[in-house]
Amino acid sequence: MQTEVMNIEGMTCMGCVNSVKNVLEKIPGVAGVEISLDQKQATIHYDDAAANTDQFRKAIGDAGFEVVI
Repeated sequence: MQTEVMNIEGMTCMGCVNSVKNVLEKIPGVAGVEISLDQKQATIHYDDAAANTDQFRKAIGDAGFEVVI
């Protein structure tokens, strides 16, 4: 099991948090997602044999948010 922390721009409310969480949880291999609105971060627990960070970036972008480094 791997853990990835991603900084996300564009989240302004709990609706945004729920949108990001929902798209990430739908990715096969994702075991859990924690979102911090205050820190603008997503912590993703996943099986690296089934999911990867490129999938997370795409899902977050498709939901209307931006992953920043």
